[in-house]
Amino acid sequence: MASPVLILPTDPVFFGVVAIAVILVGMGKGGFSGLGTASMPLLVLVMEPVPAAAMLLPILMAQDAVGVWAFRKSFDLPTLKRMLPGAFVGIFLGWQVGSIVSTEAIRFMVGLIAVTFGVNRLLAIRGLGLSLIGVLPDWLGTFWGGVSGFTGQIALAGGPPFQVWALTRNFSQLTYAGTSGIFFAITNWAKVPAFAALGQFTWANLQLTLVFLPLAVLSTLLGVILVKRISPDRFLLVINIIMVVVGAELLRGALT
Repeated sequence: MASPVLILPTDPVFFGVVAIAVILVGMGKGGFSGLGTASMPLLVLVMEPVPAAAMLLPILMAQDAVGVWAFRKSFDLPTLKRMLPGAFVGIFLGWQVGSIVSTEAIRFMVGLIAVTFGVNRLLAIRGLGLSLIGVLPDWLGTFWGGVSGFTGQIALAGGPPFQVWALTRNFSQLTYAGTSGIFFAITNWAKVPAFAALGQFTWANLQLTLVFLPLAVLSTLLGVILVKRISPDRFLLVINIIMVVVGAELLRGALT
């Protein structure tokens, strides 16, 4: 039986953009919360949206395993019970959208998500962004879990909707890290059947995943080191600006 043929791209720009996206994901897992949201908008500049998400998903799952082990004793079970059912529904809806709409429509959605969350974060720095004060009703946990599942399936951007509800629960840092880690570990596994049904776990995607997996692990360790030495707010300011610019470019390209 012949061995699979290597079909890696040769464009250095492609590898540079994908490397930056993977580093952002790794550093996000390493302590710069929210940083990974910028990864998909970058990937969509050089890849089709659904294959890009399928390529990145196994990397996220490998990093999730580390996070779950590290915070396995620090999580809030009621939050998971409220948010996960909605997340499963959101993932299903995202799968349906990905199977029936055009590539440009998905690019538009990724760009819109990037610009919306990026602008809100930049405004929040000035005290003008959307902020929710107090503990939200329990049923809204299911709603925001659904939004997180949908945006996570479309653009691997489930973090911000999760934060909208979870951050109002006044968790300790460890409890928040553990709860979010377990939530995304479960929802990322739930996305596997959807991407498999879309035929996105191809040999080409698997090769890219294996090539960039070591970089993802190293960048996670780098994030753990840098988060103790660099102001996360200052670092995220730059990334959010980049995310808005990239999102705007995706919107322009999809509309024109």
